[in-house]
Amino acid sequence: MAEVNLFPLFLSLRVAATATLLALLIGLPIAYYLAKSKGKIADLVDTVITLPVVLPPTVLGYYLLVLLGRQSPIGQFVEQQFNMTIVFTPTGAVIAALVVSIPFLIKSAKASFASVDQNVVNAAKILGRSDLNIFFTVILPLAWRGIASGLTLSFARALGDFGATLMVAGSIPNETMTMPIAIYDALLAGNRDLANVLVLIMTATSITVLYVINRLERKVVKG
Repeated sequence: MAEVNLFPLFLSLRVAATATLLALLIGLPIAYYLAKSKGKIADLVDTVITLPVVLPPTVLGYYLLVLLGRQSPIGQFVEQQFNMTIVFTPTGAVIAALVVSIPFLIKSAKASFASVDQNVVNAAKILGRSDLNIFFTVILPLAWRGIASGLTLSFARALGDFGATLMVAGSIPNETMTMPIAIYDALLAGNRDLANVLVLIMTATSITVLYVINRLERKVVKG
């Protein structure tokens, strides 16, 4: 029986959960803006948001390295102000997972926001509710199903990311090695038994997490 280090599994779950939470906080305002806006600027934002879905992971990872590396303005600022680096750290893994997963949340939430009946929103305005109140008490409850689906897809994508995470975070054991990278390293080292065990663990974990999320989503939708 191959000796299994579960650190990559726990790191993958932590990275995916953090990236999904950030995707929710950052992605919802963007999705709402895209659902309500038309024109060249909105189309440009939508195009940029969709890029991570179609770009090869190595290209996306390269862009992130150039943007966040120690020689970049952002990397130098973070290092000088906070005495830390972004690349080849768990923070880099979270950023990579966020970039590859946030389009799924934004696309799903955008479609859900666009489907909200404008007559209901107008009725709330006639009753004197503020735009912020309408968003949280009317629009979000009506659009929640699509948002929940987007969260599920975003989490799944973040959990399984390999290419961009490898480029930005590397494969440092017990530090930045996520589960997909650990599986790749095991195969690269010719340790097929370990790779088989890791694949089974990753598959079982993914099925369990997605099942639990789907059940929670059903309960939330039903109220």
